[in-house]
Amino acid sequence: MTPQRSAGAAEGAALPEQIVHEEKAQLDFSQSMSYGDYLHLDEVLGAQHPLSPAHDEMLFIVQHQTSELWMKLMLHELAAAGRCIAADQMPDAFKMLARVTRIMEQLVGAWTVLSTMTPPEYSAMRPWLASSSGFQSWQYRCIEFMLGNKNAAMLKPHAHRADLLARVEAAFHAPSLYDETLRLMARRGLPVPADRLQRDWTQPYAASEAVEQAWLVAYRDPHAWWDVYQLGEKLTDIEDAFRLWRFRHVTTVERVIGFKRGTGGTGGVSYLRKMLDVVLFPELWKLRTDL
Repeated sequence: MTPQRSAGAAEGAALPEQIVHEEKAQLDFSQSMSYGDYLHLDEVLGAQHPLSPAHDEMLFIVQHQTSELWMKLMLHELAAAGRCIAADQMPDAFKMLARVTRIMEQLVGAWTVLSTMTPPEYSAMRPWLASSSGFQSWQYRCIEFMLGNKNAAMLKPHAHRADLLARVEAAFHAPSLYDETLRLMARRGLPVPADRLQRDWTQPYAASEAVEQAWLVAYRDPHAWWDVYQLGEKLTDIEDAFRLWRFRHVTTVERVIGFKRGTGGTGGVSYLRKMLDVVLFPELWKLRTDL
């Protein structure tokens, strides 16, 4: 029996099947690549394997897996931005760094979703996590190293996987994004001291009064030093977003587990709060007071 057309359809509005026909949408994918084929959705959507009977473990898995996907893109953008800065290709670098900030906004939002998990719901699945923890994320560690927060002890969680250790070590031994920025400033003629241009890249960056003075030259005359000034603001955007990401992590963990120790062995909230004090680009923040 033919369904009755609505009043709107009777007056000339097309039905959904008519629209598909009129638009000549492809419907047969037996001989060509489909959306799911291109994105490998069978593998992606088949990668969630809850271990507990708890309903909320699916939320926990999906939130962390999607965060790892965003971090994969962030690493892709950070690495390319570093290469562009080293090659003085600043428009491309600006676009990539702006994208990194937007990715971090997505990661902040992910914590908001996870915060819907209550303490009893997390407790129901926590035993199945064993000692696994986001603390062990090799991608997150690479992001921190690329942003300059170097710590040799953070290589150890990856020692059991030679392939992953090699990736983390590469980021650990390479100049950070900020190191490449200081090199660019020196190439442009700003007075960056030599000890900041050639140093042991495995050591965390230490603030320098001379580097701040170099930044101040650019910030006091933005039009004369536009690329450097813009780069400084892009880096500030990134650290601003990174702080929000860390802060939402802390508050979500405290909301869900309180002050219990983390599954990875850290103090949980106490450890995460210490990480809030890390400053990646110190001179860019101090110059705001001194301008």
